[in-house]
Amino acid sequence: MSVRSKSVLVTGGAGFIGSHLVDRLIRDEPSKITVVDNFFLGNEDNLRDAVIARPDIEVVRLDAADLAAMQDVVERNEVDVVFDLAVIPLPTSLTFPAWTVQTNVGIATTFCEIVRRGLIERLVHVSSSEAYGSARYVPMDEQHPHDAITPYAASKSAADHIIESYVQTFGIDATVIRPFNNIGPRQNPGSYAGIIPIVVRRVLEDRPIEIFGDGEQTRDFTYVKETADLIARIHDEPRCRGQVLNVATGVETSVNDLVRRILAIMDRPDHPVVHTDERPGDVRRHCADVTKLTGILGHAPTPLSDDALASTIDWYRGVLA
Repeated sequence: MSVRSKSVLVTGGAGFIGSHLVDRLIRDEPSKITVVDNFFLGNEDNLRDAVIARPDIEVVRLDAADLAAMQDVVERNEVDVVFDLAVIPLPTSLTFPAWTVQTNVGIATTFCEIVRRGLIERLVHVSSSEAYGSARYVPMDEQHPHDAITPYAASKSAADHIIESYVQTFGIDATVIRPFNNIGPRQNPGSYAGIIPIVVRRVLEDRPIEIFGDGEQTRDFTYVKETADLIARIHDEPRCRGQVLNVATGVETSVNDLVRRILAIMDRPDHPVVHTDERPGDVRRHCADVTKLTGILGHAPTPLSDDALASTIDWYRGVLA
C-alpha cells in the first residue's frame, strides 16, 4: 500500500500540515508528486525543502473544489492517490461562512466523485476534530456525536458524512483522518494565525497576550511532523481503508497552560496576559481517544514536549523578527 512508485496528489500541500506531509511522502519515493493549493493560506516558501529534495514536484494554483479542474490534474498526472488537506479554516468561517461551507463541502465531493469514476485508487481525507464540537465526554472517540458549532466545523462534519456515504454506497477506497490541534513550524503567522505565532508575535512586539475567555478551554496538541508521519502510515495500512481515525495524543492542555509554557521557553514568564471576551464558536474541551489508531498502527503521537515547543517557537522567532 506504500506510495512508492505511485503518482500522488496533495491538495493544500503548500499549507501547514500539507507541506510537512509532502516532506514526509518524499521519503517513500513516489514516482510523481503534484501539489494543488489556492494559496489562500498556503505559501510557496513552505515547499522550499521539498522542491530541493524533489525538483520535479509540480505545484498548481487551483481551487480544489473545482471538479473539472481537479479531474484534469488527476488525469494529466496519472494520479494514483490523493491526500486531501485543502481547506478554508475556522477563523475565515466567522467572516465568510457561506464561502467556507461551499468550498469545504465542494472539495470533499469533488474527490469522492473522482474516486467513484475510477480515476484514482485511494483517497485520504484530512478532516478536523472541530467536527465533534465541545466534548460531551472525554476522551472523545470516533463515535462522538457531531455537535458542530461554527460554519467551519459544520462544513468539516458534512464533508466527512459525504465521504462515508460514498464509501457505503459506491465502495470507494477512502479514509477520513481527524487530527486534533497541531503545532509546529509553517503555521500561518499572519491573518488567521494559530496560538503559538500569535503569542510569539506579541512577545516580540512587547504587547500583552490576549486570551479568549478564561483560558481554561483545552486542546489536544500534536506536533505537526508526527501528524504527517501518521497520515502516511495510515495510507499504507490496509486495515485503515474505509475507516475514520483520530490522530492526536490523548492528552489535553489548557490554553493558559500552553501560554505559560511558551513564555517560560521564551524566558518571559512575567509577560502581561489579558483575558478578553470568548471567541464565537470556541469549543470548551477537546481530548482524543486514540485507542482505534493505536490498535491498528500500534502508535499514537507523543504528548507535546518542551523540545517540540521550543523548536516551533524558534522557527516563528526567525520568521517574525
